[in-house]
Amino acid sequence: MLEELDALDAHTPMATEQLITTLSESADPDLALHGLCTMAESLHRHGHDVAAFARTLGMDDDFRRRLVYVLGASEALGRHLGVHPRHWYDLADPSLAGSRPSVEDVAAKLATAIDAANPIDALRIEYRRLLLRLAARDLAEGLLVDEVAAVLADLAAGALETALHIARNDYFAAHPGAADCRLAIIAMGKCGGRELNYVSDVDVLFVVEPLEGDAEAPALKTATQLAAAAMRICSAHTGEGTLWPVDAALRPEGKSGPLVRTLDSHLAYYQRWAKTWEFQALLKARPVAGDAELGREYSERIGRLTWSAADREGFVDDVQAMRRRVIDHIPAADVDRQLKLGPGGLRDVEFAVQLLQLVHGRSDESVRSGTTLVALESLTTSGYVGRTDGAVLADAYRFLRSMEHRIQLYRLRRTHQVPEDEADLRRLGRSLGFTKNPVADLTAAWKKHALEVRRLHEKLFYRPLLAAVARIPGNEVRLTPEAAKQRLTALGYADPASALRHIEALSEGVSRRSSIQRALLPAMLGWFAESPAPDAGLLAFRTISDALGSTPWYLRQLRDEGASAERLAHLLASGRYAVDLLQRAPEATAMLADERELTPRTPEALLTEMSAAARRQDNPEAAVAAIRAVRRRELFRIAAADLSGMLDVETVGEALTVTSIGTLTTALEVARKAVAKGEPEPTRMSIVAMGRFGGHELGYGSDADVMFVHDPLPGADEKKATDFATQAATELRRMLALPGADPAVAIDADLRPEGRQGPLVRTLASYASYYARWSAVWEAQALLRADPLCGDADLCRSFRELIDPLRYPEKGINQRDVMEIRRIKARVDAERLPRGADPATHTKLGRGGLADIEWTVQLLQLREAHRVPSLRTTRTLAALRAGVDANLVDPSEADTLSAAWEMATRIRNAIMLVRGRPGDSLPQDPRDLAAVARICGYPPGESGRFADDYLRTTRRAHNTVAHLFWDD
Repeated sequence: MLEELDALDAHTPMATEQLITTLSESADPDLALHGLCTMAESLHRHGHDVAAFARTLGMDDDFRRRLVYVLGASEALGRHLGVHPRHWYDLADPSLAGSRPSVEDVAAKLATAIDAANPIDALRIEYRRLLLRLAARDLAEGLLVDEVAAVLADLAAGALETALHIARNDYFAAHPGAADCRLAIIAMGKCGGRELNYVSDVDVLFVVEPLEGDAEAPALKTATQLAAAAMRICSAHTGEGTLWPVDAALRPEGKSGPLVRTLDSHLAYYQRWAKTWEFQALLKARPVAGDAELGREYSERIGRLTWSAADREGFVDDVQAMRRRVIDHIPAADVDRQLKLGPGGLRDVEFAVQLLQLVHGRSDESVRSGTTLVALESLTTSGYVGRTDGAVLADAYRFLRSMEHRIQLYRLRRTHQVPEDEADLRRLGRSLGFTKNPVADLTAAWKKHALEVRRLHEKLFYRPLLAAVARIPGNEVRLTPEAAKQRLTALGYADPASALRHIEALSEGVSRRSSIQRALLPAMLGWFAESPAPDAGLLAFRTISDALGSTPWYLRQLRDEGASAERLAHLLASGRYAVDLLQRAPEATAMLADERELTPRTPEALLTEMSAAARRQDNPEAAVAAIRAVRRRELFRIAAADLSGMLDVETVGEALTVTSIGTLTTALEVARKAVAKGEPEPTRMSIVAMGRFGGHELGYGSDADVMFVHDPLPGADEKKATDFATQAATELRRMLALPGADPAVAIDADLRPEGRQGPLVRTLASYASYYARWSAVWEAQALLRADPLCGDADLCRSFRELIDPLRYPEKGINQRDVMEIRRIKARVDAERLPRGADPATHTKLGRGGLADIEWTVQLLQLREAHRVPSLRTTRTLAALRAGVDANLVDPSEADTLSAAWEMATRIRNAIMLVRGRPGDSLPQDPRDLAAVARICGYPPGESGRFADDYLRTTRRAHNTVAHLFWDD
C-alpha cells in the first residue's frame, strides 16, 4: 500500500492525510487506492489536468468520499474510470447529492448517443457515466435501495428507448421503402416493477400495430427487425462492453412464439392459453419505450385480464405449483448462499407479495403496484398483512436487496450468490456499514433477515386468516370474511366457509389453549395446504384437538417440537386410514414427537406387550380387545412412519406381518384357554400364514390368509382334540372380528385343503394324508407362500418339514405341471379381473401387476428350488434376488420385475392410506390420485407423471413376464 501511495504522488502530490482517512473508511482501501493510481496514470497519459484532479481531491470532501467509496466497492467502475478518467467531473458535481433525476432526464441524457458517430458505443459510455453517478450517491450519500432500484430501471428504460431509435435509423436507412409501424416495448420483471438490480437481464415484451390504413403483415416484419435490433444493441459486446442481456422469453408462447405481436394477438393468447404464472409475470408489465399511446392501451387491456386470473379454472393448482417452484428450482449446491432463491431469500418475499396481490387485487385496486415494496406497503395499509409483519418484511427485503446490489456492483456481473471468500465478505460487509467485525456482523445480519423472511413467508398467508374469525389482541390485521375465503380458496381449500369455522373453533377464546392454537395454526394451515386434501386435514386436526386439547402434553408437544407438528399436519391431510386410527386413540399423537418412536417394534417386544396386555384382563373378549388396542397403535406407528418417508415397501410389509403374528399368536393363546376352561388342553395348535401373510408382504388392507393345524398330545382322543382345536380357531376368529373401537382382524382360511368345503382345522397327519393323495400342482404353488408363524414352535417346524418336499419337488416340476400352471394363469387373466376394471391400471391382476410377477417367481421356485436352496423363501423379492444370484434371471429383468412389484405394492398401500378402504386400481378421482402420488414420493402437481410412470413400469414388467413365464 505504501508503494502505491508513493506512486499516487508521481505526477502531483495527492496522498494527503484526508485521503488516507477516507481510504480507510472505504469498503476495500487497497482496491480504492489501486483505482486512484490507475486514474491518475490514465489522466496523465491522456494529457488531462492531473493537478486539477489532485486539487479537487484534496479540497472537496464530498468528491473525495464519493470517488473513494466507488473505487473501494467496485472494481468494474474503477476500470471504467481508468478508461474514461474525465468522468471524475461527474462525481465532483455539487448538485449530485440532492439530484433526483426524473425518467425524462435520464432518457434525454441517454438519447444524446443517437447522433454520435458510433451511437452504440456512445450509449454504453453515457449509460456507464450515469451509472457511476448513481453508484456514488448509493455508496456515499446513503441512498435508499428503493430509489437505487428505481433509477436503475429508468436507466434501462432510457437505454431501450435510445436503442430503438438507433435501430430505426439503421433499419430505414438500409430499407427506405419498408413499412413503418407503431412499436411499444413493455418491460417485465424487475425493470417493469422499477426495482432493477445493478446487473440483471432486462425482461421485455413487444407489441405492434400497423399505421392507420396500412396492412398488418409488413408492419409485423418491420417491428420484428426493429425489436431484434434493439435487443442486439443493448446485449452485444463492443469495445465499450455491454449493457445487459435483453430477454423476451416471457412473451406469449415463450421462445417458441413470435417476437412481436399485435395487441389483439396478445389479448387472444392471454384469454385462451395463458397459465397463472404468466399472469403473475404481468403484474409487473409496464410500457417503457416506443409508442407511448400503444403501451398505455396494452397496460389497460391486459390489466383487466391480469386481475381476473384468480377466477380462472385451475388457479388454485397453479398457485400451489408456483409456491413449490420457489423452493424446487434452487440448485442444491447453492441453497445456503443464495440471496435470491434460497430459503428466506428475495424470491420468498416477492412471491408472497405477488400471490397476495393476485388473490386480493381483483377486488382491491390499491394493491396492484408492480413494485414489491410499494405493493407490500399497500397490502399492509389495506389490512391484508399485519403492520408489524409488513414492516419487518420490508426491512429484510431492503437489506437483502442492498446485499445483492453490493455483490453485483463489485464486478458488474449478474450474480445472487453470497461470496465465500473472506476478503470478498469483508469488502461486502464494510460497504454495508459493518466496519467493526464486517464478516461476522454481516453474516449474522443476513441470517437474521433470512430467518425473518422465511418465518413471515409462511405466516403471511395464514396468520390473517385467524384474525378474520378470532379476537386476537393487539394490532394484528383482520381480514374480512370474504377476503379470508378468497385466500383459503387460493391456497387450495375446497370449502373455505367450513375451514373458517374450524379455525374459529380452534382459536376462539382467551385461554392458554387458544393462545397456543393461534400460534400453531398459521404453520399448520400451510402444511395442510401443501397436501391434496387440506380441508380433511384441518377437520381432523380440529377433531384431535377437541379430544386432546385439555391434556397438558398435546399442545405443548406441537408448540415445542416443530417436527412433531409438521409430521402431524401431513399425516392428517394424507388420507383417512391414519386419521381413523388416531381418532380412535388420539393419545398416539405422542409418538410423533420422536422419530425413534416411529421405528416398528421387534417381534419379541410386540409379543411380550400383547401377552402382558391380555393377561391383565379377566375375560377372553376383554383380553383380545386389549391385544387389538396394541395392534391398532402399531398400525398407526407403521402408517405414520410410512407417511413420513421412513420405511420402504419391504419394511412396511414386514412390520405389518410382525404385527399380525403377534396379534394371532396371543389371541390364539386366549382362545385356547377360553375353550379349555381350566382343563388340560388335548392338542398342540399352530397357525400357518399363507399368501401375503406367509410372504411377509402384508398391506394395510390385506386379510390374514391362514390354515389351522393341530397335533393331538400322546394318549389324547383325536376327535376330542379336533373338536377342541376347531372351537379354539372359531373362537379366535369371532373375537378378532367383534365390533369395537379398534379395527377388526379379518382371517381368511379359504386356502386350506378342499377350501370352504373342507374342515377348518386338520391334524398334521391329515394334512400329510391329503397332500399324499390329492394335492394338485396349484396347491404346491400356494404352499410356496406357507410359513407356520404362530402357536406351537415344534408343530410349526413339523409342518414346514411336511410341505417342503411338495413345494420344492426333488427334480422340480415336470412339463405337464408347467403347462397346468400356465393354463390356470391364463384363466385367471381372463376371468378374475373385476368387471369394468382397466387391465392397464389394476395393480393386482392387470398387465405387469402383482399376479404376473408373483406367478413368474413362483414358477421359477417350483422348477429350480430343489437345487438352489436360496430360492426356498416365501418372499417374492428375496426369491427374485436368489434367482439373479443363481444366474437363473438376468439382473436387468429382475430389476424390471422388482420395480413393478414395489410400485404396485406401494400404490395398494397408498390407496388404503388415502381412502381408508382397500383398492386395487389407480384412482379415477383426481384428488385421490394426487394423494396416492404424493405418498408414492411424487411432488405435488405430478399425478400425470406418476400414472405414466406406472404404465411404463408395468408395461416393461409385462414384457419380461412374457419372456420368463410364457417363454415368448
